[in-house]
Amino acid sequence: MELKFDEKGLIPAIVQDHYSKQVLTLAYMNAESLALTIAEGRTVFFSRSRQCLWRKGEESGNVQHVVSITADCDADALVVEVVKDGPACHTGAESCFFQPVYVSEELRQFSYEGLYQLLRGRLTDPQEGSYTSYLFEKGLDKILKKVGEECTEVIIAGRKEDKEETIYEIADLAYHVMVLMVQQGITLEDIARELEKRHVIDHKVKQERMQ
Repeated sequence: MELKFDEKGLIPAIVQDHYSKQVLTLAYMNAESLALTIAEGRTVFFSRSRQCLWRKGEESGNVQHVVSITADCDADALVVEVVKDGPACHTGAESCFFQPVYVSEELRQFSYEGLYQLLRGRLTDPQEGSYTSYLFEKGLDKILKKVGEECTEVIIAGRKEDKEETIYEIADLAYHVMVLMVQQGITLEDIARELEKRHVIDHKVKQERMQ
């Protein structure tokens, strides 16, 4: 299809995580950088401030490997799905979009990505009176102890076949596991990659490894 570049020869490219579908950044491409992106299988952009091409991760190592590129209905904007090797933002954040402007309390929905970013914020910017900040302050041993306790509580609730209690305890376990993930720098994408690699639905990978 014929894409519509603007008067400066540029087209906006919205970069999205292939696994989580989180929007990572908004950048711009010209015809050359788009061609290089397709040829190399990694994002190559055009810097409007420096007026030159730049390859994401060339210096930081946070390369974005392209899965797909889709144009919108007017062919004047792109969505680029990627598998990333590291944070998308130069600040070290997973996404460049992390500064809330407005959130509807009525319509806001839970997401694992939202929870992960909230936990990460409690690590980098501890809040007085925050249980999460308390866990990070106490360190790995405390976090692991809580994960172990919550595992036990899930087993007890499941054994009683109490659905509501089991849901409650699984939620507690999921929260504490994510605290552990943040503490060790493990991302949701890391887990998604591992599950995808294992074909976990049909294969008992862990048991096979232990034999």
